[in-house]
Amino acid sequence: MQKRSLGKTGLEIAPLVLGGNVFGWTVDQEQSFALLDRFIDAGLDAIDTADSYSTWVPGNHGGESETIIGQWLKARSARDRVTLITKVGSKLGDFERGLRGPDVIARAEDSLRRLQTDHIDLYLSHWPDPATPYEETLRAYEQLIADGKVRAIGASNLDASQLREALAVADQLGLPRYAVQQPEYNLYDRAGFESGLRELCIAEAQGVITYYSLASGFLTGKYRSSDDLGKSVRGEGVAKYLDARGMRILAALDRVSQTHNAAPAEVALAWLMAREGVTAPIASATSAEQLDSLVRATGLVLSSADKDLLDTASVAG
Repeated sequence: MQKRSLGKTGLEIAPLVLGGNVFGWTVDQEQSFALLDRFIDAGLDAIDTADSYSTWVPGNHGGESETIIGQWLKARSARDRVTLITKVGSKLGDFERGLRGPDVIARAEDSLRRLQTDHIDLYLSHWPDPATPYEETLRAYEQLIADGKVRAIGASNLDASQLREALAVADQLGLPRYAVQQPEYNLYDRAGFESGLRELCIAEAQGVITYYSLASGFLTGKYRSSDDLGKSVRGEGVAKYLDARGMRILAALDRVSQTHNAAPAEVALAWLMAREGVTAPIASATSAEQLDSLVRATGLVLSSADKDLLDTASVAG
């Protein structure tokens, strides 16, 4: 499978990243192992998680996803076949939400232990932390990189001004730069990334891996009315998409899907993969059928007419 450079990290990944948010939530360990096996066997290689996955599940405390991935890596001796991405900065146990230097280092050690590895390929700041200077966070990352525990760093949920400031601090002080961004971006949720951040990422040669790439499942076409919201545990988060614009997007996805004999989700992911400035979308799967659909999306090539139709349907207003 054709690899893509992940910004200036020196890492290369296949054009789709597997989301690990479902591991330990809607997918148990046995099924997680089966999905990870299937993903790697298909020639894909990057896995995204966070130390806080999945604190929102009753009875969970965080670290469940990393633990399952770490057990799989050990059981399969698969560490050298995987680009491992995790995040720090959400509230977790005694750690409050934030990016204080000592907390970043301590939480990295915890992630390494759960993941059963000696290094994280890409370590991301999960959320902006206005209470902590960029210098303090970046110096913690500098230490982790110097110790060989982290290869590259990036950030999730920064806007253009925040990224610009973080890069300026790094350059002024000779500290590691954020090299990858993880924004929310999909056919429906375009404004956040396209309001200056996309242009800055292109100018700075940032790697970009998008989350909510299928708009919490809305772009699969499974949810077309309020009656459909009970189809999964994520249904409540889809209600906001059930407006006129959302229906236009689904209609466009249906048309392109019919042209290519593909599922709407595959078309939505192929649109992201074809966008300038996007390295790879993140998408999760809870079944072998869903995983196989993600794999098919990596081979789907949209025509200019396909992309124009989708772009027009998804324009806000």
